[in-house]
Amino acid sequence: MKGDFLTRIRLEYNQFTKAEKKVADYILQNSREVLFMSITGLAEACEVGDTSVFRFCKTLDLKGYQEFKMRLSLSLHDETTGQGRLEGDISLRDSFQEVSRKVLNTNMSALEETYSLLNEEQFGKVIDALYEAKRICFFGVGASMISALKAANKFMRIEPKVFCLQDAHMQAMAASMMTEGEAAVFFSYSGSTKDTIHTAELAKKAGAVTICITRFLKSPLTSFADMTLLCGANEGPLQGGSTSSEISQLFLIDLMYTEYYRRYFEQCDRNNEKVSASVLDKMC
Repeated sequence: MKGDFLTRIRLEYNQFTKAEKKVADYILQNSREVLFMSITGLAEACEVGDTSVFRFCKTLDLKGYQEFKMRLSLSLHDETTGQGRLEGDISLRDSFQEVSRKVLNTNMSALEETYSLLNEEQFGKVIDALYEAKRICFFGVGASMISALKAANKFMRIEPKVFCLQDAHMQAMAASMMTEGEAAVFFSYSGSTKDTIHTAELAKKAGAVTICITRFLKSPLTSFADMTLLCGANEGPLQGGSTSSEISQLFLIDLMYTEYYRRYFEQCDRNNEKVSASVLDKMC
């Protein structure tokens, strides 16, 4: 049954290695916090390596860390409140007014946390890297692909050097062909999406400047990042692509676009006028 997952960890405890037992102990004592931790974050909290966490998952016959978090979330899921599937602390007994207020609070909290995580110096370096780049490529998979497309759509209004490919294989091909003097921007809430990690590794090896927009400062993805921007919002394993995490990414996209436009106003304004004129006849 769903709720037996933590029990299963206890029952199989004697099968774990010394490092895996550290992981198990931490999970059993901090199960709800673990739901919002990256594999690297959990490894550091347990004072073990990422591979020990991965082996722990394999010992439990799981495909990987994301399946582990999904099983853990189901185990902690409270059927009476709906937690784990719905936003915030929404209860199945809540009225529409209560639900709408809680969803609003969740999204506002995500924006406020993202704002609090801003580092002006780091953000400035990101804007400089985008301006100096001969080409800017935006990458993402799944829900993060929507963020990548949104970023490309906005920047295409003010810069002709913007590209975004939706197919994961084509993303890998494009990343491998990048060169020094180009910038690759990666969107991934978890920082653990295999396709995005692979593409970031290829772009890094090719010599491109790599920028990550993610929830966790330390993750497999950020190990290939020259610069990282953090988005707020705690998204559980059963809330993939939650609105709050998307809103936090969109806030950063909007801020990047606005700051870029502000810094290089004359150039961006000319380009924006050209783009606006190009689609004028298509509007009623």
